[in-house]
Formats: sequence, C-alpha cells, structure tokens
Amino acid sequence: MRIMGVEEIELMDRIVVHPNICHGKPRIKGTRIFISIILDWLAEDASFEEIINAYPSITVEDIKAVLKYSRMLIENQKITGLA
Repeated sequence: MRIMGVEEIELMDRIVVHPNICHGKPRIKGTRIFISIILDWLAEDASFEEIINAYPSITVEDIKAVLKYSRMLIENQKITGLA
C-alpha cells in the first residue's frame, strides 16, 4: 500500500481508495467501479468475459486484483463469537 498525492491510497496496483471519490469505497483504479460490484457479479456466477462486457473499462487483471484484495481483507480479519 502506498499513498498517492495527499489522500488517495493505492492498494496493490489496481485497487484505490479516495475519501472524496465513491464515498471512500475501494474501487478499480481509473474507474468508479466498486470492488463490491465485481464481487456481486462473481457471486452470481458471471464470467470474467461477462463482467468485462458490462464494464469495458476494466480488464481480467482488474478482476483478479479484486479477488486478491478481497482475500487479503479476509486473511487480516479476526472472527469472534464462533463456538
């Protein structure tokens, strides 16, 4: 993770967060496409090709970065309340 400019944070090379863009939600760099949108498509069994057809400004590498970012978040979460 590295700081870009004053406020934008670049996560990996393709995922960014800026507090004044898209309500500070993680998005694909150079777009206003939230990573949660891509995850929703994947959860509905959409193929990479279908996602790219719907959002032509993103690439296969962007979708893979969404998955890597999501995995990183999960790996760094502590889950409490499990029996």
